[in-house]
Amino acid sequence: MMKVFETKDLRNVGIIGGPGAGKTSVAEALLFNAGATKRMGRVNAGSSLFDFEPEEIRGKLSINSTIASFPWKKQKFNLIDTPGFLDFLTDTKNCIRAIDGVIMVLSSLSELKVEVEKVWQYAEESKTPLIAFINKMDRERADFFKTLEDLEKKLRRKFTPVQLPIGAAESFRGIIDLIQLKALVYESNASGKYQQGEIPSEMTAEVENYRDKMAEAIAETDDELLEKYLEAEELKGKELDPYLRQAVLSRKIIPVCCGSAEKNIGMVPLLEAIINLLPSPLDRDAVLGKKPSTNEVKERRPDPQESFSALVFKTIVDPYAGRLSLFRVYSGELNSDSNLFNSSKQVKERIGQIFQLVGKQQEAMNPAVTGDIAAVTKLRATSTGDTLSDEEDPIIFDPLTFPPAAISFAIKPKGKGDEEKITTSLAKLQEEDPTLKLRREQQTKEIILSGVGQRHLEVTTERLKRKFGVEVELKTPKVPYQETTRSRAKAQGKYKKQSGGRGQYGDAWTEIEPLPRGQGFEFVNKITGGAMPRQYIPAVEKGIREAMSEGILAGYPVVDLRVTLYDGSFHEVDSSDMAFKIAGALSFKKGFSQADPVLLEPIMSMEICVPDEYMGDVIGDLNSRRGKVIGIEPKEGNQIIKAMVPMVEVLRYEPDLRSMTQGKGIATMKLSCYEELPPHLSEKIFAASKTKEK
Repeated sequence: MMKVFETKDLRNVGIIGGPGAGKTSVAEALLFNAGATKRMGRVNAGSSLFDFEPEEIRGKLSINSTIASFPWKKQKFNLIDTPGFLDFLTDTKNCIRAIDGVIMVLSSLSELKVEVEKVWQYAEESKTPLIAFINKMDRERADFFKTLEDLEKKLRRKFTPVQLPIGAAESFRGIIDLIQLKALVYESNASGKYQQGEIPSEMTAEVENYRDKMAEAIAETDDELLEKYLEAEELKGKELDPYLRQAVLSRKIIPVCCGSAEKNIGMVPLLEAIINLLPSPLDRDAVLGKKPSTNEVKERRPDPQESFSALVFKTIVDPYAGRLSLFRVYSGELNSDSNLFNSSKQVKERIGQIFQLVGKQQEAMNPAVTGDIAAVTKLRATSTGDTLSDEEDPIIFDPLTFPPAAISFAIKPKGKGDEEKITTSLAKLQEEDPTLKLRREQQTKEIILSGVGQRHLEVTTERLKRKFGVEVELKTPKVPYQETTRSRAKAQGKYKKQSGGRGQYGDAWTEIEPLPRGQGFEFVNKITGGAMPRQYIPAVEKGIREAMSEGILAGYPVVDLRVTLYDGSFHEVDSSDMAFKIAGALSFKKGFSQADPVLLEPIMSMEICVPDEYMGDVIGDLNSRRGKVIGIEPKEGNQIIKAMVPMVEVLRYEPDLRSMTQGKGIATMKLSCYEELPPHLSEKIFAASKTKEK
């Protein structure tokens, strides 16, 4: 069992960035240099402690956030390696709620990707102190200064290098510490060992330039220090340390470090930067919440003497071991084998053993102190986003937020009888991943799975197969068209069958007329003078309703009609409920065909958030999809395009929007109404329906 660390000695750090920047490699190298692992895991070799799920090993990318807790230099690190791929950034956003500082990993080889802008925004919104780390300085085309320039241009903030690389690509061999003005030259065997020496003479001018820029940036954050700097006094390294730390904690300065995770260069200085520059839980502000009964605003300070409070920021579901809940303690402490209160759901929970995680391994710990991150198993009612607290002094923190579904597929089981298993298995996956949505489309009878992106849903189906043995196909959902009419018509439906013995006889006259959109179905009885006995009228209505559900034109349900039964005839012996049910259906089908029938298509109300430069392309694309732009609103450098678009045109819109906007566009949509389908498109539906019938 790991020793208990005081709150001041905790460092909760998230590794964030875009795909391909080497986030997981940085996390592996930090663990190795802290002595937490004996061998540095490799993503490409499938030996990473962080990317251990089969889908991650196969795709060589992080799909889940993974935590590793370890000690180093009298501090305890809770290091969370987060996903960088767009479809999985909600997990990253949730984890940022649980940490105190961020390492944003950037590749020195390529321009900033849209994912970096998104995770940067998450850190900005949560006011989380941050260190930028420019990785892969050993690779061909590595360019520290170009990456730095791109960083400032795209994120519109000033970044301050506190390290410079010695060389680049094949010649990269170490870093310059601009605080201490020392060169750290590394061995070439990825051991992480280095010699401290003097700055190479060819770098003297460059180092002096960036040292002055750094000192000036630090001085500008404190009036007293600025006065001293302006008096031309040299600011020594130790003198700058406390001011730099305070500037980073207040987010006035974003320091930039560099190195190579793969070559194990710059990792120990990065560990030291985490300790020296990023906050402990004590450096963070009190967390605000509400009292459950009154919604009165309450706060929890990072104090072990305060009442216990924690937020569950992630859930892991194992088909054999059950549910594992990961939580961040904001105040007080929690002991194993105790009780606590889920204030979000107003239920009591029993706590067994408390664990810390190192990848997929669980290590017992006790207690979980203020500021720590821990896990417990088999909580009965608790899910991601819930607040845990003392029952006598409850509090509810703001819940986690999840993006609306961006893409949907119909899922079809490959095995017979697996429909029910699909539902129960996906419900368990939803506990892990609340961005998944599942519903049954009543009209088409399809099970619809919705998620953040296509890759997201593909990974979900892989997990379904691996964890629960359920294989499914993803298919484009059927469009729930409807049928209706545009004019009135009258028709007779007569069913007469006589073949010896008792016959069948039913005769019904009905009038069909359209109703306004969304009015549904109305049945009116105007039978007078005993044209048919009253007991047969419900049978006529039932026959009409069944015919409407099956559709007339192309098999889609009929809506927005009034059907009036106004006449008929009967036979004293041969009439029956069945005969009048058939007569009602025959009358309806004949009248519907004569009442100028049309197909209706579902129309989606869409809001598309795009940067200004992509607005023209997106609007042009919407027009090509038969869409109607009904408004545009500016919002923080973006434009919100509001449009009405036929559902059939946007079933696969999410990947197209990403392609048009380089991943920067976000669309939400919901069903708005139904409108007439243009005749040339209706003909295609009719033709497809006839082919299917054959």
